[in-house]
Amino acid sequence: MAVLTANGLVKIYGSEPGALVHALNGIDLAIELGEFVAIMGPSGSGKTTLLNILAGLDKPSGGQLVIDGEPVQALSGDALALFRRRKLGFVFQDFNLLDTLTLAENVALPLALDRRPAREVRKLVEGVMARFGLEESQGRYPYEVSGGQQQRTAVARAIVHQPALVLADEPTGNLDSASARTLLETFATLHAEGSTTILMVTHDPIAASYSDRIVFIQDGKVYSRLEREGTREAFFQEILHTLSILEVSGVDIRPTRP
Repeated sequence: MAVLTANGLVKIYGSEPGALVHALNGIDLAIELGEFVAIMGPSGSGKTTLLNILAGLDKPSGGQLVIDGEPVQALSGDALALFRRRKLGFVFQDFNLLDTLTLAENVALPLALDRRPAREVRKLVEGVMARFGLEESQGRYPYEVSGGQQQRTAVARAIVHQPALVLADEPTGNLDSASARTLLETFATLHAEGSTTILMVTHDPIAASYSDRIVFIQDGKVYSRLEREGTREAFFQEILHTLSILEVSGVDIRPTRP
């Protein structure tokens, strides 16, 4: 069952014929329930534009996008806000936690905005925070905990309302290697349980090696695809090999560590 289906997504910026920027040039993408997919590409390849469209923050100039049965480009205003709040979860590089709220209150935000009953909110928040080893830090504020704990809190917030799709934008970018590994293992566990569908944009081959498959994009098009068939270590070597081929072909995608 496809959670996300994108057919021929096009995004053009500008209105003057000589000054049009084609950020996306016909992207096709399908993600099945429970999949963990990574998107890789150099700066300017269209990754951010694609992510913004998938997140409902921007509308495509052409093509179709369906998430959990909803044609996203047809939504606007309150309907779009409700869709994003209920169907999507977000994990950002800079955590995006509110410093004026405790960790538990940050996790509760999607439920509170949806006006869930207080007892239900408390039960769901306590459950997901215990799952990520945050039960002892529920009453602490983001500035009182480590970056790794902040990012685990962000993941807890992203999944507490059981969204159809979690979108992760360079989630290891501000983490040390140990915290990055913990986060990626958390994603891998969520994926292994089959209950969470994840799309992650990343520059890092180590992070990408935790996914099921990788879609490489360049100049707004799908340039290559790679599926994991063996161990994570073997997949990592395949990613490095693919990156080296793309670099030789003139696609500047250089490996970086989280």
